[in-house]
This record gives sequence, C-alpha cells and structure tokens, in this order.
Amino acid sequence: VQVSKEAPVLLDRFLDHAIEVDVDIICDGNDVMVGGIMEHIEQAGVHSGDSACCIPPFTLSEAVQSELARQCRQMAKELNVIGLMNTQFAIQGENIYILEVNPRASRTVPFVSKATGLPLAKIAAKCMAGISLKDQGVTERLNLNYYSIKEPVFPFVKFPGVDPILGPEMRSTGEVMGIGKSFGSAVAASRLAANIHLPRSGKAFVSVREADKEKLIPIAKQLRSLNFALVATHGTCQLLRKAGLFCESVNKVVEGRPHIVDKIKSKEIDFIINTTEGAQAIADSASIRKEALKQSINYSTTIAGAAATIAAYDYLNKHELYSLKELHDI
Repeated sequence: VQVSKEAPVLLDRFLDHAIEVDVDIICDGNDVMVGGIMEHIEQAGVHSGDSACCIPPFTLSEAVQSELARQCRQMAKELNVIGLMNTQFAIQGENIYILEVNPRASRTVPFVSKATGLPLAKIAAKCMAGISLKDQGVTERLNLNYYSIKEPVFPFVKFPGVDPILGPEMRSTGEVMGIGKSFGSAVAASRLAANIHLPRSGKAFVSVREADKEKLIPIAKQLRSLNFALVATHGTCQLLRKAGLFCESVNKVVEGRPHIVDKIKSKEIDFIINTTEGAQAIADSASIRKEALKQSINYSTTIAGAAATIAAYDYLNKHELYSLKELHDI
C-alpha cells in the first residue's frame, strides 16, 4: 500500500516475554479506589479474554503494583472519569507499558468483585449518582490472604480439527473461577472447574520454541520431581540431557514415523507443553495440539501456562483442602 493520509499504516510493536496486567479502578471525581490488580498467567500477546489471570498478582513486586496503581489514579483524574475504569499494562523487565485505557466497566469486573468481596458495579453506580467513595465508606482490599484465578473456557472440543493454539484473537466462550490459599491450589480449582483433566504423574511431552528453552529447564526439573517421565523432540531433548535430565527422544511428525502424534494416539502421553512461533512451525505442530484435544490430554501452548499447571500438580500431590470459611477468614 502507498502510505498517505488517505491510506495510513498502523505499526504495532510486539513485546516478547512481557507480563500483561489488568487494573480495575473506581473514581468519584476526587478520590480513586483500586478495585483489583490482575496478573495474567499467559504472556502478553495472548488475547486478554483467553488468558487466565490472578488476584492478587503472583510475581509482581509491591513496588510495581504501587506504580501501576499510581498511574491508574493519574489517568482516571486526567480523563475526568466518574465510575469504573479499566487499564491494561504490559511489563517487560523494569519497563511498564500502557496498552489501553477504557473509561468503562470491563469483563473483569464480576471476577474482581467476587475475588475481593467489593460490589464494584454498585459502588461505581453510586459514584455516578453523586455519592462519593468516602460517603459510601468503601476501602481497597488489595492485601488478600488467598488467591483467585479467572480461567477461560474454550469451545474447541465442539469443533473437531481446530488448532487450539492461543494468540491475539479471542477464542474463549466463557470463564470459571477458582480460589485457594496458594497460587497452585487456586489454579487447580480453576482448571478442575473448567473440566480440564489434571493427571498427577505419567509422561510429559515437551517441545518449545527457541525463546522458551531457557525457561523450560526449571519446569522440566519440576516435572521430574512430580514423577513425570520426559519425552521431547530431538532439539529439546538434547537441551534437557545437557541439563542432566533423562529424556526420551521422539520424532516430529515431519521427521517420519513413529512420531509424537503416534504416541499421543496410543495414550502414552499424559501432559503436553508445546510452544511455537512462525507460520511453518505452527502448521507443522498443529497435529500435536489437535490430537491432544481429541484424546482429552492436558496441554499448554505457552511456557507461563505450563508453569501454572505444574503449580497445580504440586498442590494436588499435597492433598491440601480449604473451606470458603478459611479462605475468607469469616
């Protein structure tokens, strides 16, 4: 296209290995209350509606959370917001990027309200009617002693042959919520609520893109400690063996039979970590994800999602259970 005023071209910069964060606030024109800070489990680049998220944040420091809240308060006042406002951030290293600001209620409001016990929509409506936050007597509830996870639910099982890889286009059709004393217990509760099978041992197949290989090593070590045997494609297998981890090597589909899809079909695999990038690599590995879906095998297409799943496995192996009364300290 010839670039001109009549035919402009928008260039988006992609932030690799960035953490996405949602913040919901309420402003009455003078005071601002932070309703909740939600850290996404999947990295930035996955649609916010398809990424699981956690309240309170599970990796962000207090300093980063305070800075996010400060920026939200400034924007709410500058935009003259009366009521709810949602802001989406991406955090890459020490840098905080603003993705978008929505001076309205967002899809996360019901989740934040249930997680914190604050009826955000009701409080915001009263602010819009002229009743200040001070007059309502509401205060922030950011220092929670439990975790809440919003988990998306996908319709893939109803569409045979679809590739369930996650990306910038929203594909989820619902969501569930899980809570727990620890991050792992909340993830486990949310995955079980989404009807995701969580085996506690067996064989784990791992095949990751080059950018994820460094982060794979600690995840693979955790899998071994949880009694999972490791199976990997040749490149990933060499990486794991160099790290001192025993690993069974298997062919990619393009390398000929017997290959990984044969193992999935014969129900030899119990958990799959498969991250990929580039059109050709995504096409080559699509049969792995499709067969995993067909066989109801738990899989992750992001390294962050894999780490969260392993936290859930670790919790399940400890057999810890908490009641709602304990979680909410009633």
